[in-house]
Amino acid sequence: MRLLVIHGPNLNLLGTREPAIYGTKTLEEINRDVAAAAADLSITTHFMQFNAEGEIIDAIQGARNSADVLIINPGAYSHYSHAIADAITAAGVVAIEVHLSNIFAREPFRRQSVIAPACVGSIVGFGSQSYVLAVRAAAQIRIG
Repeated sequence: MRLLVIHGPNLNLLGTREPAIYGTKTLEEINRDVAAAAADLSITTHFMQFNAEGEIIDAIQGARNSADVLIINPGAYSHYSHAIADAITAAGVVAIEVHLSNIFAREPFRRQSVIAPACVGSIVGFGSQSYVLAVRAAAQIRIG
């Protein structure tokens, strides 16, 4: 199985960005944890991080031929990017939405995800372990 992990805007600042909300692990450390969990399940991984919405959309469209499952943390785009949701649907890629924090327990504007309906599921609120849980979920998905 081929897994693509797309990290959205501001996630490149993890480790120093609001550690009380997002934890102290850096994006590189999270990627290492994900790669290790995936390797244990014979899953190959590729990681990308973008701050721009259009780059995320391009990566999702490219995933239709290069990934079996997409794990995506769209960051703040989760709450208003119908374009990213449309890209997931149009690409036909199996996607799992991930968030470090529990978006449903935060500010009112963060409590809705327009991305979630385009995904098979969402994992939120478990810090960096949200990604590892998503890898385990991806391993259970039957492709084809």
